[in-house]
Amino acid sequence: MLLSRIKTMTGLHWLMLFVLIASAWTALFVMAIPAEMRAYSKIYGSEFWEALCTVTPDGVGLLKLFAMWALMSAAMMAPTALPAFGTYDDLAGATGQGRFGTLVAGYLCVWLGFAALAAGVQMALTVKGAVDVLGQSQSPLLTAGLLLFAGAYQFSALKEACLSKCRRPMSFFMQHWDEGPWRNGLRLGLVCLGCCWALMLLGFVGGVMNLAFMGLATAMMILEKLPDLGRWLTKPLGVALIGWGLFVLAGTLI
Repeated sequence: MLLSRIKTMTGLHWLMLFVLIASAWTALFVMAIPAEMRAYSKIYGSEFWEALCTVTPDGVGLLKLFAMWALMSAAMMAPTALPAFGTYDDLAGATGQGRFGTLVAGYLCVWLGFAALAAGVQMALTVKGAVDVLGQSQSPLLTAGLLLFAGAYQFSALKEACLSKCRRPMSFFMQHWDEGPWRNGLRLGLVCLGCCWALMLLGFVGGVMNLAFMGLATAMMILEKLPDLGRWLTKPLGVALIGWGLFVLAGTLI
């Protein structure tokens, strides 16, 4: 059903959104360091990466990290909101009201805020040596903690409440339609943030510039928001993450 709906997204506003998503993924691909280059760190050591990576523990470095997280947020989160965007577009067409671009801008504004916070967290972890220059955890305890927290969050009431709104976008927009597209976009962004922020932080486990990990995480978050499939995925995913976290934690104790 989602694929058939996507086929009808042919207007200029949809084209612009898809160009935004494709551009974000392209930029991330260009920025990503190939896997074979990562092996060089075993030969050249940390000095190689210090020379290769231009992110420095200062304002310029923080700005670069923010740009990276902003691209990640656009590339990963906009696709998860396509059913909601499509519902809003249908309502706007039926009522003759609503501004699609304003809604998307409000949605992305929330994720820009998340990008700023995530960049600050990554900078702090990098300075402390807890993550490497690729944003991947170097601490088994940090890895286990992130996995266990994300897994436990899958069972939380907040996660369920946010998912229920994402899975029923028609009810969501009908409830808040009079607030206008900007506030609707902000609300949708906050609801989406409530669904996905813990899973996004798992980028520190898989590496924030690991395109395969980002692609898998995006697919999981898209499926979670589908009403028919999502309810069968959320809790099993939580169990898998907790199991992974316990496995990593056990490895630190052996």
